[in-house]
Amino acid sequence: MGEPNGTECMLLKEADLPLEVVILLIGAMALLITGALLFPVSDGALPYYENGLYGLLLVIFALQTITMGKTPFGDMRRSKSLLAGGVMVAAVGIVTCFVPTFNRLPRMLLFLCFGPGGLLLLLRMCLARDKLRTWLGYGGIFRHLVLGCSAVYVMSMLIALLLWKRGLPTITMTAAAVLIYGAAVAYLACVLRRIYRTYPEAEKRPGGNAALSTDQALLLLMGVFMLLLGVLLIPVNLGLFPFSASAQLGLLMVIFAVQMLASGSTPIGPFPRSWLMIGFGLLFAALGVVSCIIPGILVPTLTVLVGMLNILGGVITLVRICLPRLKKPGEPGGPVPPVMAKLFAVQFIMNLLAIMFGTSMLIPDMVHGLVIGVILAANGCVLLYLLRILVVLEKMQRETGGAV
Repeated sequence: MGEPNGTECMLLKEADLPLEVVILLIGAMALLITGALLFPVSDGALPYYENGLYGLLLVIFALQTITMGKTPFGDMRRSKSLLAGGVMVAAVGIVTCFVPTFNRLPRMLLFLCFGPGGLLLLLRMCLARDKLRTWLGYGGIFRHLVLGCSAVYVMSMLIALLLWKRGLPTITMTAAAVLIYGAAVAYLACVLRRIYRTYPEAEKRPGGNAALSTDQALLLLMGVFMLLLGVLLIPVNLGLFPFSASAQLGLLMVIFAVQMLASGSTPIGPFPRSWLMIGFGLLFAALGVVSCIIPGILVPTLTVLVGMLNILGGVITLVRICLPRLKKPGEPGGPVPPVMAKLFAVQFIMNLLAIMFGTSMLIPDMVHGLVIGVILAANGCVLLYLLRILVVLEKMQRETGGAV
């Protein structure tokens, strides 16, 4: 067998993307794809779902708040109240994607995030002792940081103006502004990655009394997503209000992408966080963004993809957690702690529900829509309960020195 070439080695090499850079890249991708697609939208060549973009942006803001304590108005300690606020913003974003008629509140929230938020961040950068003057004094890459932050904050305020005066610009002008904003966010992400690689101490670790790990924060978001989706599908199937299946699939793909980019977690299990995994994560994000803002175009493809991922992930995880329990009678084994028994039961139920959900997507007429709503709501509740068990286990491990 021959030795692996340089490209293969590079693809399998561990990626060094901090979480902040990951979320900025997802945001930049959403803006760049939206800006590019708005040009054919302006010509009438493509449909456009405004709520899909609004909801996606709110979820991205919520992700920064939940995982890092970074809000549109500045960095804050990750308290329980901040975590609750981030979850509420995420919930608004999720419902915005799902329900086409729900748009006044998300527009107001986005205006506050982009307008007053951008202005406050710009003022804090200029007035804080450890920011503008210090960065300019350092020189080098920190001058690019000043440029990147300034461009993002100024463009953020411009986007807020476009949200406030919706009839002021043409769609083409809006597309150009969104493209420039996306390019500024991508530039800032690249600058931050270089700074964190050169000066690792510059990357601030999340602190506070509600410091969930990245995987736990993303599990929280997925639980809220599934719970809201299941609850909303019940009145949707009763014909009480419209529903966007395209944005639902798109937002789910973006959440998958964040998990892959942040930690290498995929719907079929964890993998090394290599550059190959980063590539798949960016592909998932791109498909998700397009599905959020252009209704219907990717629904058949993503329905099959998400259905297969849920079935495969459920089957693989069930096999992985059940095989160790099929011990031979003669093998020694001590008593199982109650919390571990609960963990096994929750994982077993969760993966059964995932298989049921995936099967219902591949065979849509097999299960009534109301039943699917109940399955998804149950899946969301189980995910949130799993998060609680993981937090308890982590606390027990700290208290016992990892003996659990």
